[in-house]
Amino acid sequence: MITARNRPNFLGRTAIAGVGYTELSKNSGRTVLNLASEACKRAVADAGINLKDIDGVLSYSVLNDSVSSEAVATALGLPQLNYLLNLNTGGQAPSYLVMLAAMAIEAGLAENVLVFRALNGRSGKRIGGMQVAGEAAQFRDPIGYIGQPAYMGMWGRRFMIETGATYEDLAAVAIAQRKYAELNERAVIRKPLTMDDYLESPWIVDPFRKADCTTEVDGACAVLVTSLANARQMKQPPAVIEGAAYVSGERPGLDMSDDLLWDNLAINYTKLLSDQLWKSAGLGPKDVDFAEIYDCFSSVVLIGLEGLGLTGYGESGEFVRAGETGLHGQLPVNTNGGLLCEGYLHGMNTVAEAVLQIQGRGEQRQVPKANVGVVTSSGQVDGSALVLRRD
Repeated sequence: MITARNRPNFLGRTAIAGVGYTELSKNSGRTVLNLASEACKRAVADAGINLKDIDGVLSYSVLNDSVSSEAVATALGLPQLNYLLNLNTGGQAPSYLVMLAAMAIEAGLAENVLVFRALNGRSGKRIGGMQVAGEAAQFRDPIGYIGQPAYMGMWGRRFMIETGATYEDLAAVAIAQRKYAELNERAVIRKPLTMDDYLESPWIVDPFRKADCTTEVDGACAVLVTSLANARQMKQPPAVIEGAAYVSGERPGLDMSDDLLWDNLAINYTKLLSDQLWKSAGLGPKDVDFAEIYDCFSSVVLIGLEGLGLTGYGESGEFVRAGETGLHGQLPVNTNGGLLCEGYLHGMNTVAEAVLQIQGRGEQRQVPKANVGVVTSSGQVDGSALVLRRD
């Protein structure tokens, strides 16, 4: 357990210094390697350094839907790599990989590390609309459990039963994030959404309607992690990595359906890592100016708000409905429109948006006070989180 006396050395001494995106689309017409390379090049240029300065590349994928760090390093022509890593995992990875990159930098294993996610998630392999291979597929397929909406729907429904949350609470999340998306030119869904629009829309899987579900896209996103000393010499203001945590709850499983072995579907990993995260940063929920919470589905935002202690248990729905997650609310949340609206880059863009806010580059959606932000990665049993602060 992290205490003030054993706080990891990389915290407060490393930073994210650059962000790179490709266009997000429904059909890129490009290879995943091409997308990954472009996002990485843009992150390096954003930081104001050269490709030859990069000596580490990290990434992650699921369903073999991406390309390796080695392939991207080759495509970029990087002269020497000291740290390469590929994780076979999904939305749990973005904050976790940033943490691992920062640890490697502090340990002297690398100096400037790229972390990226790239996929043709709409025109290629679609996580939400296809069978996901796994040991239990022969049992779940006959009853229709062949995609993430069915499984996460179980979590959403249990959360509603345990906390009293309503469909209107889920709608409030979708509506609030759509308002941010209207201000974000990168978002693929920007059409205004009202409560009537939401309630009149068809079901995907109860309790989810379309607006509750993440938007699959083709694209890539990358961030550049380095030491704070290096970042202070680069083009953009540093987003200091002040806190970090990863946790896996009991029985995380190898198969998608194993998540349903979790004892209490009204909470997720955010409840388990909350104390560790805040202790690692030496901060608490009241110190946070904004939050970028992984939102594969709308219910995950409510669960995350409560799990991190940003609201009380059973109070997140009322908090969102009161407008407190809006741009001028008490705690702006998912300021890019989230994965629901900007697009599902498996949470890498959730981290990137937090960096842009800390750097004061949120443009029309910039939070007035963005000195400390929290970002989460995943919506289920295991996941990770970061606390970022302005230098």
